[in-house]
Amino acid sequence: MRVMNLLKEKILGKNIKILFPEGHDIRIIEAAVQLKEENLLEPILMGERDEIEKAAKKGSFDISNIRIESHKQCQNIDDLAKAFFERRKGKVTLEEARDLVCKDSNLHGAMLVYTGIADGMVSGALHSTADTVRPALQVIKTNPNYSIVSGLMVMQKDDTAYFFADCGININPTAEQLAEIAAESYMTVKSYDCEPRIAMLSFSTNGSAKSEESEKVKKATQIVKEKYPYILVDGEMQFDAAIRPEVGELKFPGSPVAGKANTFIFPTLDAGNIGYKIAQRLGGFNAVGPILQGLNAPVNDLSRGCVPFDIYNLAIITASQALENGK
Repeated sequence: MRVMNLLKEKILGKNIKILFPEGHDIRIIEAAVQLKEENLLEPILMGERDEIEKAAKKGSFDISNIRIESHKQCQNIDDLAKAFFERRKGKVTLEEARDLVCKDSNLHGAMLVYTGIADGMVSGALHSTADTVRPALQVIKTNPNYSIVSGLMVMQKDDTAYFFADCGININPTAEQLAEIAAESYMTVKSYDCEPRIAMLSFSTNGSAKSEESEKVKKATQIVKEKYPYILVDGEMQFDAAIRPEVGELKFPGSPVAGKANTFIFPTLDAGNIGYKIAQRLGGFNAVGPILQGLNAPVNDLSRGCVPFDIYNLAIITASQALENGK
């Protein structure tokens, strides 16, 4: 787990505040206790104190030194409602804004990140991806350098790490959007002290098959090379050509990436989501993410099937993103 150990070293003792809107979930509590004990970050559990304390007691977890932020009895709700009202620019009334912030824990959490009370947020243990991402897009918004948000998975096994995108957000990205996903992934992987070698994946390698789909990936590759000349990228290529040196040399001779890729951009969400789950379930890789790329502040989405270890890892990554953002 070399990547995670590097990130732990980066954030240790930095007091980065990570908010968990699903604070009463026992998996969240267990992860938060471990993160606090290891001095990796300052977890904030959102929810009603009695519910959270009851869950912690049932699991025999001491949360006496962990901050709890009440969702329904928030002292600064009027300030948050006003900020949300202004952020939405006339799309809601002030009264509607207050009602939404009170009812939606993910929106409330996103507002706490936006206003600087928290440095990042991790949700999704109980909520869908849409319920987690929508408030982030409404409030925190997309980084001005990009037009879309994408989701990257960190795939780990022993000391090996690979990076898969997009595995969570864009169903059928255009060539231009694939190029942005590659650029966002480059920045994410670079922040982990890894040198990204990006393969743009297809069922075709270097023109071996012609179709609208493979041409889209080929065009995306060219856009990346022209717009981001510092990125080491190549495509289109099949997965075996991207990862096996002997296959890469045979199918894509002279490519600087073929056979050596560590970052894989999938042509559709179908491919990315299926691909990471095959690596996870059959290949024995631990999957962390999806890590949301392209936002102004870090908000990350858990799988509802997550375990405390997944939450622990994603919180560490979120804290690292906050540090990169200049926390």
